Amino acid sequence: MSEEMKAAEEPETQAGEQELVTDEVVDDMADSLMEEPEAASPEVVAMAEGEAEGLEEEEEQVLEEDLVKDEIDIQIDLLQDQDWVIRREAVITLGEMADERCVEPLVRCLRDGDWQVREAAVEALAEVGSPAVESLVKFLRDWDARKYVLRALGKINDERVLDPLISSLRNDEFKDDATRALVDLGSPAVPKLIMALTDRDEFVRKQAILALGDIKDPQAVDPLIALLQEQDWWTRLTAAAALEKIGEPRGRDAVKPLMKDPDLVVRMRVERILAAWKKQPANA
Repeated sequence: MSEEMKAAEEPETQAGEQELVTDEVVDDMADSLMEEPEAASPEVVAMAEGEAEGLEEEEEQVLEEDLVKDEIDIQIDLLQDQDWVIRREAVITLGEMADERCVEPLVRCLRDGDWQVREAAVEALAEVGSPAVESLVKFLRDWDARKYVLRALGKINDERVLDPLISSLRNDEFKDDATRALVDLGSPAVPKLIMALTDRDEFVRKQAILALGDIKDPQAVDPLIALLQEQDWWTRLTAAAALEKIGEPRGRDAVKPLMKDPDLVVRMRVERILAAWKKQPANA
């Protein structure tokens, strides 16, 4: 073969070899793309699934919180409705939600123009509970709403309500409301009421006796027995009546000497008390 022919064939051979190499590279790349990825270990799969479930739960929780917030705003707006029925239903709904954001709107409802809305607000704040105490105590300054504020405080078992309620016994106009609120609290109020029996304010002492009689806690028996020796006839009379309500045998025995009390009203009341006790067992 001549040199010219060899020279002409060499470029064609080189070109063919380059095309062959290129085809092999393309085939290798295609094969690698078509290969299935290596399966992850069970531990990795479980971890990934757990993370996915956690994200879903967080998203659902955020969605629920947003829905509750929207519902609270809706109900708060309904408190301005002219129809008292709608306002009352909104108050009830906010109480069921028991969210701290409901407190201030509900407290304002204690001076609503309709008594049924005010009553519903008392119960709603009781459902909210302790988070409402601070706002209620501040709202005691509102004369028009004070009666309902006292009632609401009496339905919340929180030690912070005790001092404001005891202090309210000093107010002649609201002392009965404060007394009922303390009775609603029951036994948690007894230690403070026993301390109030020695208060320098007459209103406080007398209302404390009445409250202890209605609560009927045995802790109050000995302090009430001590009051049977007081100079004030009304104190002796109400202490005897309180002991009658509690019904402890010690109270019955302590009241008997009042049959000779110098005050006629006290003697007459004690006679009725002892006659009633005779009709029932000593441990009734």
